[in-house]
Amino acid sequence: MSILAMLLIWTVASQLTDRPQTLPAPWQVAARIGHLAATGELWFNAGMTLMRVAASFALAMAIGLALGLLMGRSRRVDDWLNPGIIILLNVPALVVIVLSYIWVGLNETAAILAVALNKIPVVTVMIREGARALRPDLDEMASAFRMAPAARLRHVVLPQLAPQIAAAARAGISLIWKIVLVVEFLGRSNGVGFKIHLLFSSFDVTGVLAWALTFVAIMLAIDLFILRPWERRVNRWRQDAA
Repeated sequence: MSILAMLLIWTVASQLTDRPQTLPAPWQVAARIGHLAATGELWFNAGMTLMRVAASFALAMAIGLALGLLMGRSRRVDDWLNPGIIILLNVPALVVIVLSYIWVGLNETAAILAVALNKIPVVTVMIREGARALRPDLDEMASAFRMAPAARLRHVVLPQLAPQIAAAARAGISLIWKIVLVVEFLGRSNGVGFKIHLLFSSFDVTGVLAWALTFVAIMLAIDLFILRPWERRVNRWRQDAA
């Protein structure tokens, strides 16, 4: 219903403005999306952006999970790493992107690294708080059965952290794709952000909305059909335990 309401407001506003090129109607944007899809331009550039989102997401989640688990389980590690995490949380994303391009170069490695660096501290903090809340009785049980570290991680720690991991993933994917567009806007030669950069130069609002809404739809589908069901599944054990 909220999407229908937004479409209605958009339609009315586009008809009331005296400059149609400033706010095109929804059907004009839909026609542009259809044209981009028919030419294949949409699939290539959206695919490149999605590849960067996936790579950055995987890197940020892996490093953030490891750091958060270490910081949540060890006071000494937390005291040592916490100042760096606070700094990364407060450095503007644009600064990280620019420095990555300067230090690493205008390449895919710099683009993915810049995005991941902006997300790693957020994941770390969320996982750290979850690690601090792990049940001590389950730790004692694992010690009593002399479980190996890998088995303890798999069967005791990660199931308890699953809700925090799922929450970090859902929050992360929405943040990462926005940063990826900025990375492409500033320093890549393809992708949705690059196309928006070109259209911004010519003040083509219809094109900007077409590319932006297409990728919003893709990320919404990922959230609805992948991340949200996964989050419900990993939270099921808590409901069963209750």
